[in-house]
Amino acid sequence: MSLRTRLTERLGIEHPIISAPMGSIAGGRLAAAVTQAGGLGLIGAGYGDATWLEREFGAAGNRRVGCGFITWSLARSPELLDGVLSRSPAALMLSFGAPAPFAGRIKAAGVPLICQVQTMAHVREALAAGADIIVAQGSEAGGHGALRATFTLVPEVADHLRKASPDTLLVAAGGVGDGRGLAAALMLGADGVLVGSRMMASEEALTPPGFQKAIIAADGDSTVRTKAVDTVRGITWPDGFTGRAITTDFVKEWHGRDAELAEPSVQAREQERFWKAFHAGEADHTGVFFGEVVGLVHAVRPVDEIVRDMAQEAERLLRDGAGKIVH
Repeated sequence: MSLRTRLTERLGIEHPIISAPMGSIAGGRLAAAVTQAGGLGLIGAGYGDATWLEREFGAAGNRRVGCGFITWSLARSPELLDGVLSRSPAALMLSFGAPAPFAGRIKAAGVPLICQVQTMAHVREALAAGADIIVAQGSEAGGHGALRATFTLVPEVADHLRKASPDTLLVAAGGVGDGRGLAAALMLGADGVLVGSRMMASEEALTPPGFQKAIIAADGDSTVRTKAVDTVRGITWPDGFTGRAITTDFVKEWHGRDAELAEPSVQAREQERFWKAFHAGEADHTGVFFGEVVGLVHAVRPVDEIVRDMAQEAERLLRDGAGKIVH
């Protein structure tokens, strides 16, 4: 049995698995490894750094990879899109903002447009922009997102696409860390999955070793949706979005105290501590974005093993699942 879906056919990949374009974490080595393993790897453009992007596309070598942008940040440096499109990426993903201002250039370049959504309003906006693939992201996801849960958002989006745009593909994100998540996503109506947090705990990710140690030690109760990590960094996100992070000592101290943390003197002091710990890989004194799937991550592993095991487990579950039903 092989998991051939509309996503594998459309993107020309072996497994219906895309790696999330996590800022500062999803570099060229990770993206290339996911592609090599049979999925599609996306480099994370983050808040926009041309030098970083050039370096990481170089690290991907000649592997077929894509890229993902934070849309509202891209609007401040739109020239970054042209730089990425000149590399003929396998796909371009836009998240957290209106895709329309950039969709035309992406479509004109013949690059598949992936739009990540968190609400039904976002879905309609993405379809109007001509999205080829929609990623329905549930709140279980690590990093930035909104409030809807994967288990209900994905089938609702699937129903909508079936009526409004049947050729648009659907990918599920949020809480997918193993083959069970992939199998469940397919049963909910998705054509594949976008995997972020699990890839952070891979050998190829740019995740500091100290962060990976904290990830392995945590369980699914050890995360929270918070604004504290953005507040200390002085980054203002649009209303409705927060970041899911591990409850490190920093997050425990400052979660829900954003007004106090934003005071200039406090922010300056805490920001210096935050970045010092971040660059040293000292997880407890900084912010580590990660999803609820953290409770399913027990080891740092090579990407090829993560992708292979996820695909094989999903195939087995889908093949043998009926046997669990009591007649």
